[in-house]
Amino acid sequence: MTTAPNKYVETPLMKQYYAVKNKYPDAVLLFRVGDFYETFGEDAIKAAEICGITLTRRANGSASFVELAGFPYHALDTYLPKLVRAGQRVAICEQLEDPKLTKTIVKRGITELVTPGVSINDNVLEHRENNFLESVHIEKNIAGVAFLDISTGEFITAEGSFEHIDKLLSSFQPKEVLFQKGKEKLFTELFGPKFYTYKLDDWVYTFDAANDRLLRHFETVNLKGFGVQNLEMGIIASGAILYYLDITQHKQVSHITALSRIEADQYVWLDRFTITPMGARLLKRWMALPLKDTGKIRERQEVVERFVTHPELKEEIETQLHLVGDLERIISKASVGRINPREMVQLKNSLLAIAKIRSYCESSENNVLVRVAEQLNPCHTICERIAKELVAEPPVMLVKGNAIAPGVSAELDELRSLAFSGKDYLQKLQERESIRTGITSLKVSYNNVFGYFIEVRNMHKDKVPNEWIRKQTLVNAERYITEELKEYETKILGAEERILALETSLFNDLINSLTEYFQAIQLNASLTAQIDCLRSFATVAVQYKYTRPDVNESDLLEIKGGRHPVIEQQLPVGEKYIANDLTLDNTEQQIIMITGPNMAGKSALLRQTALIVLLAQMGSYVPAEAASIGYIDKIFTRVGASDNISSGESTFMVEMTEAASILNNISDRSLILFDELGRGTSTYDGISIAWSIVEYIHEHPRVRAKTLFATHYHELNEMEKSFGRIRNFNVSIKEMGKNIIFLRKLVPGGSNHSFGIHVAQMAGMPRSVVARAEDILAQMEKSNRKEYPAKPVGDLAQNREGYQLSFFQLDDPVLKQIRDEIKNLDINRMSPLEALNKLNEIKKIIGV
Repeated sequence: MTTAPNKYVETPLMKQYYAVKNKYPDAVLLFRVGDFYETFGEDAIKAAEICGITLTRRANGSASFVELAGFPYHALDTYLPKLVRAGQRVAICEQLEDPKLTKTIVKRGITELVTPGVSINDNVLEHRENNFLESVHIEKNIAGVAFLDISTGEFITAEGSFEHIDKLLSSFQPKEVLFQKGKEKLFTELFGPKFYTYKLDDWVYTFDAANDRLLRHFETVNLKGFGVQNLEMGIIASGAILYYLDITQHKQVSHITALSRIEADQYVWLDRFTITPMGARLLKRWMALPLKDTGKIRERQEVVERFVTHPELKEEIETQLHLVGDLERIISKASVGRINPREMVQLKNSLLAIAKIRSYCESSENNVLVRVAEQLNPCHTICERIAKELVAEPPVMLVKGNAIAPGVSAELDELRSLAFSGKDYLQKLQERESIRTGITSLKVSYNNVFGYFIEVRNMHKDKVPNEWIRKQTLVNAERYITEELKEYETKILGAEERILALETSLFNDLINSLTEYFQAIQLNASLTAQIDCLRSFATVAVQYKYTRPDVNESDLLEIKGGRHPVIEQQLPVGEKYIANDLTLDNTEQQIIMITGPNMAGKSALLRQTALIVLLAQMGSYVPAEAASIGYIDKIFTRVGASDNISSGESTFMVEMTEAASILNNISDRSLILFDELGRGTSTYDGISIAWSIVEYIHEHPRVRAKTLFATHYHELNEMEKSFGRIRNFNVSIKEMGKNIIFLRKLVPGGSNHSFGIHVAQMAGMPRSVVARAEDILAQMEKSNRKEYPAKPVGDLAQNREGYQLSFFQLDDPVLKQIRDEIKNLDINRMSPLEALNKLNEIKKIIGV
């Protein structure tokens, strides 16, 4: 509970502040005071540091002070994102009544609680990615999960093993994760400490409570219509999210119209161009969840092919897509009453563009696009109403006025005429009264004290009509008012306020009329995002010469002329990427051992294989001359090495943990990529473990996972002799004296030389180090790498960069004794005979 910082009497304002703050102790409270949002106490200290605003102190009753930091209310969009992105929950407390209409302290209350996972503010959100709030329900050996993006209305659930949920967490990258109180340690053990989390009460994570909350939201008698009725863990996680929306004061959630499920068996399990914001978010999801259903993959490919072969269709649709705004987030803002006039016009323009996209799809002669056209709804009625009721280019803020078009409201038009033609009216009144009275110097003026008045110089006051009422006497003039001026003043002063009220009312009516179109517009958003992604696939395919892969039910993975889609775009101008062929199957060539020099391209080959499979199963064309891909259900990678120091895990521990996860989850359709496994331990340990792992994959009694194993351990090439489905390949090079040229071509056969010393030389290693390394390597190869090399001799010992040779710096104990003998000599007093005798003694020390 938050209380005043001392015993002194608080001001009424601070009493009200603490009453609100006590309800939201874990949030930074933005407390509206007039034209400012103020923060107090600890909140002020946080806000000042995060937002870079001034921290001051203010009186809080007798002899008491409290920290204060604030900013103008119109700067909310500047400072709110800073607080939320800094991981703060922010409670926004507004004035709930007009200060002019109350004689006591203004009523205030929380209108929104913004958290990293719950926001519809454009400046908080990243337009090209979802802002997912996640809820996890953990049981003994299974977990349920739900993801909600309140800014778009997307609501998804799943359940499964802890490994499956961990993959979903990694793929969806939620901004905030909810889970049950008391399970903090378990959550961290299972999914790590990297998420922003919030804990909810136990009762929220019960089936009855969650199911009831979902049914009340969707207004259904059961959840069968969403296909989630059997996902008990998923239902619990989903219901908890809706309770969290209640807690955070997000009650306008009519745009959340469905709950869909993630089918684990529909998507590939992944081991951890300019398009519309909706398309960008969908593309990320397609990358996170590639398809396994070859029929659905082919449907996407057919659309891409249509765009590739009919560029005019792609260009027509592309032009209209540029006119489609972020429909998902616009309609979500409308559902909570936060849409502004300019966004409403953007919605209309988007619907007009969708009408044209629908027409293009209908005439595309592509079955998939025709089906899309049948589902697109241009919502003509609401579109026409927006066009009729709003001006073409309205202001962003309704309070700026002139958002409602002329002709919508006769009263509004009259008030505008009154307000904006006021000067003309007053000029005409002045001219008329001047003629009527004969007072040529008569002036109609206005001030804040008396309002409108007629000023007459003293020389003409005898001409003033009797019906004029004297209001003020000046030294040289008199000021009067008339009934006409009083009526005009009443009208003109109330006109601007009435105009704003009328515009607000008319605009809110327009927002309310959108309600029945929410689902249709959300479906439009989903379908246009899909078209956008497939259009972008076609653009890339044409620009970079990608081809359509054959994704099928076989067990063959065959790539002809495969390229890495990222690396090839980063090559210097004129340099061509060296393409490679690769074949894996379950009968002849299940495992490929890839050896070759450092920098030859082994890692790039592994990655490009995974990326080609991933692109293919997203429905995209691929960077290859041709590809036949028996669909992959899981892609596992163990590449690179990284310490997890914060968790006390070494490089080797990380390697072994990840490798263990792979071996415990492989299937007959898995693709495994191992890159330099075992580097974190001694050579012989590494070789032994790597050999054992490859043997396990080859000899597994039930599954034959396709595997690429890049290694420096040339000893592993021996496995080909004993295991029928292991093949040796190497990335070739050409030796030119002591130099090598990387050919980056995968060829059959093993390699017995890594050329690591050559790479060290290329990296700029001191020449003496390179020469010494070559000497050590020669000695170790001569002794079969079992004996340590001798200390450097000759030129190697005398030509270290940056050092002057001095045996007094050496650590050999014999040399130390010699040093001490020489150091204690008084050469100036020694005779030649004594010097010869001392030299003879030194010879005996070294055994010469």
